[in-house]
Amino acid sequence: MPGKATATPPRAEARPQHRTVHGVALTDDYAWLKAENWRDVLRDPAVLPADIRAYIEAENAWCERLMKPTKALQRELVKEMRGRIKEDDSELPQPDGPFLYYQRYRRGGEHPLICRKPRQGKGKATGNSAGKPGREQIMLDADSLAEGKEFFDLGDAAHSPDHHLLAWSADEAGSELYLIRVRDLASGKDLPDEIRDTSGEVIWTQDASAFVYVALDADHRPTRVLRHRLGTSQGDDELLYEETDPGLFVDIDETQSHRYLLISSSDHETSEVRIVDLAAVDGQPRLVAARQTGRQYAIEHHGEELLILTNADGAEDFKIVRAALDDPSPERWIDLVPHKPGRLILNHLCLRGRLLRLEREDGLPRLVIRDLASGAESTIAFPEEAYGLGMDPGYEFDTDSIRFIYASMARPAETFDFDMVTGARTLLKRQEVPSGHDPDAYVVRRIFATAKDGAKVPVSLLHKRGLVLDGSAPCLLYGYGSYGSAMSASFRTRPLSLVDRGFVYAIAHIRGGTDKGWRWYLDGKRENKPNSFTDFIAAGEMLAAEGYTSRGHIVAQGGSAGGMLMGAVANLAPDLFSGIIAEVPFVDVLNTILDESLPLTPMEWPEWGDPIRDEAAFHWIKAYSPYDNVRAQAYPPILAMGGLTDPRVTYWEPAKWVARLRATMTGGGPVLLHTNMEAGHAGSAGRFDSLKETALAYAFAITAANGGWQRQA
Repeated sequence: MPGKATATPPRAEARPQHRTVHGVALTDDYAWLKAENWRDVLRDPAVLPADIRAYIEAENAWCERLMKPTKALQRELVKEMRGRIKEDDSELPQPDGPFLYYQRYRRGGEHPLICRKPRQGKGKATGNSAGKPGREQIMLDADSLAEGKEFFDLGDAAHSPDHHLLAWSADEAGSELYLIRVRDLASGKDLPDEIRDTSGEVIWTQDASAFVYVALDADHRPTRVLRHRLGTSQGDDELLYEETDPGLFVDIDETQSHRYLLISSSDHETSEVRIVDLAAVDGQPRLVAARQTGRQYAIEHHGEELLILTNADGAEDFKIVRAALDDPSPERWIDLVPHKPGRLILNHLCLRGRLLRLEREDGLPRLVIRDLASGAESTIAFPEEAYGLGMDPGYEFDTDSIRFIYASMARPAETFDFDMVTGARTLLKRQEVPSGHDPDAYVVRRIFATAKDGAKVPVSLLHKRGLVLDGSAPCLLYGYGSYGSAMSASFRTRPLSLVDRGFVYAIAHIRGGTDKGWRWYLDGKRENKPNSFTDFIAAGEMLAAEGYTSRGHIVAQGGSAGGMLMGAVANLAPDLFSGIIAEVPFVDVLNTILDESLPLTPMEWPEWGDPIRDEAAFHWIKAYSPYDNVRAQAYPPILAMGGLTDPRVTYWEPAKWVARLRATMTGGGPVLLHTNMEAGHAGSAGRFDSLKETALAYAFAITAANGGWQRQA
């Protein structure tokens, strides 16, 4: 009976499928777990074939059985983590013309309320001649919209330039297919307009008569940019751009000036941008610089110029150039902020008269503000070993204020307004931890592990002050290391439930991310991917050698591409870890990257290599792909977590991996699979519902770190 717990773990039936690629014979015993109708499953999980559903439900029941002794602990963890969340929290309002816009939560609410109120001091323009703050208007109540639905994720909520309308999008399956609707803010009613199968983002034209969106094709790929005029049907929408290369993502954004729509086609190493004048009723795309393999660029607008962040001309860690709006061709680009090796410029923003850039050097972020007239610069940074820093650009272009957010692993986020004229910082909000939190009760460190090839791998860590570092402490070691994504050493409330129980919480800033610059990323992709794995192992060995923990007391955790990392280190160094948590793990790498029909595969080739056309890429992926390298050895306890409607890491990847582990491993374990049958890549969408999945993972970690699975066995 599907879903019924048994006394022994499920065993997936082996149904071998054979093929030959580049002269190499491949056999996949569990390929059948990939439903032939997987595209339909993304839209409606009920159509999952019965035999596949039976296996996945049996795995869920087995996971439930083995985790049953931790139920009280899971409830305790949920209570703790929820206690650190300010239930009626509210964003700081951001000004835009006559209103202040923000979102907030009601006590007990899973989803946000999208709100605004008249802006203080704007007089009659706000409808409040006294200039006092006006009454709040709830433009959208996502809790009400989610009521009765198994899954609900609010996407965009974009108010129109005339402040009369709100375009909003929602995904009700977890498959990231968003439906866009438009709300009349005077009546509170939605207009008849409904736009289906979109990526969710909305950009309004300046006259508020139309908006632009990205449509997904039958293979779930964002390929077309369309303009929808209010009051017309989706079938009449005007095509602005269609990308014919299946290897490129299509995305939309707008400049901070709100003058130009940005249509970007990009993969992980090449980009191409078109601009559309949002003030023109029939504005058409204009190419800035034709795609050139390896060249990336991003655009901001100021006056008669475009300011472009790019790696052109060998600027590996990026530079910022200026280009004439009427002719922005690359041969006319002029350096404004020259390239400096080791200083990675992460992003940039234009406000009237100023250029802001967020950059990272020596692993630490800083915000630099440049006066465009004089060239004078000021810097916002903090004297910490490890911290996170970000900027919130808000809605306005003509402003002397910029908002930034600072946090460390022990210190809750603090939001400041920075006056770019006077240099004054004003603390607007400090993240509240209702159950209480003393930053001084914790120690934050940034140390370095020596990798196999001598590279120095940063490791950020957090532990309770006074913890005896004699190797007896358990450790949760987190890693990602792909797509150039850096791991911020910012404040996270959930890991405190481990740290307060004596864990060392550590983040390994391994190659494949940009934590030490763009070269750090290049040295962890394609043929260099194994560096990510050996860096992570080196981090764990260093933590043990320095007494922060010891071998066999480290629980490794990673998700998505970080889940691939988990599968790889499980194969390479199983005795280093007391447990492994792999969330939506990209573990069936070779089969996925060989399958051009999957939504993201062609877009992934620049990151991993194209094993279809490049024999060398086939061999290097085959050599590390976790699923293909499961071997006859003892494995530590493993918890794999998937989502049935996940279009990024499809449900069958963790399912196949667990099946092969069970059939191959010679000892150790247990191996558990938990599949969320109502969600996708990000798991449960509600802010409290998601705590249950974290509690499951942490209860597994606590059990594994304390040897509980061995005692149970």
